[in-house]
Amino acid sequence: MAMTDATPTPTQQITVAIVGAGPIGLELAVVLKQMGVDYVHLDAGQIAQTISWYPRQARFFSSPERIAIAGVPLTTPDQTKATREQYLAYLRGVAQQFDLHVNTYERVTAIDRDAHGFTLRTTRRDGEHTYHARHVVLAVGDMHEPRTLGLPGEELDHVSHYFEDPHRYFNQRLLIVGGRNSAVEAALRCHHAGAHVTVSYRRARFDAKSIKYWLLPEINALIKHGKIGFHPETCVQRITPTEVVLSPAESALAGGPTRIRADFVLLLTGYVMNPALFQMAGVALDGENRSPKHNPATMETNVPGLYVAGTAAAGTQRHFKLFIENCHPHVAKIAQAITGQRPPMHLINQAAKQFDLPES
Repeated sequence: MAMTDATPTPTQQITVAIVGAGPIGLELAVVLKQMGVDYVHLDAGQIAQTISWYPRQARFFSSPERIAIAGVPLTTPDQTKATREQYLAYLRGVAQQFDLHVNTYERVTAIDRDAHGFTLRTTRRDGEHTYHARHVVLAVGDMHEPRTLGLPGEELDHVSHYFEDPHRYFNQRLLIVGGRNSAVEAALRCHHAGAHVTVSYRRARFDAKSIKYWLLPEINALIKHGKIGFHPETCVQRITPTEVVLSPAESALAGGPTRIRADFVLLLTGYVMNPALFQMAGVALDGENRSPKHNPATMETNVPGLYVAGTAAAGTQRHFKLFIENCHPHVAKIAQAITGQRPPMHLINQAAKQFDLPES
């Protein structure tokens, strides 16, 4: 896969600048390339950067055929849902198969609109660069940084917002804060790796709608039999090097502070989107999620010529509605809006074919 040396020169006018090289950004790049559209593809990290910091061996909620891209089948050795490692290898393979040129580790620092389109300024190891594009597509995802709690002790070395490998917590007292899928999965995997796990959750019980269906019965059974500690309707008050102080959540009827001994703390309370690129381009952000204002028929934002693709269209999601699997239609809509031609649908996931596109 060619990298920065194959991109247009900084002074060259290009048709499209794609920012973000996750699954939807890559799928759009394949479609535009096959349609003969000149583009530059930029990402501040590696391709699929967000997926790369998923826990090791974590499995996707979606079945393989729904997260496959560009008409390339995704198969797993055991015909089950793909792991993080399998999906990353698959995406690398797609990039190689279509010879996609992605400028990885090149961060966009400014987007300015003028009468001819957009000027993008970037930084990478060899310095600053400038690109001119008639259209910009922001496919930057919706999970850029953890949702911090602003608690005393949150910055301590044994506290983390990211779950990587359960081996780290073998024979350690681990407090996990959170009750959605990532927290439940971490609790189960760390328990099976020999950690002494306790979970603090602000609600009285886990919500089946936000947890993989095969995890919920197991976590409930382990809690019932005392194998995993559970403190429902609690919130973290402060963290010290040796313990965590929990206070009753607003929903709790009564109770005082509870002290939990902990060698490690995982604050798995979700992630937020960084809207900086949308803001610098003048895109309006709506509602509690601060989702980019856009036309759902074309994915064009309130800034003419600037489009949003993928989960970024939903802003910071608290109740998830956009996933990889239902963002494939964005690719078809954007490609047609930019080119005025119907895109090659065989290069777009089957999920997009249920959406009718206007005739060009």
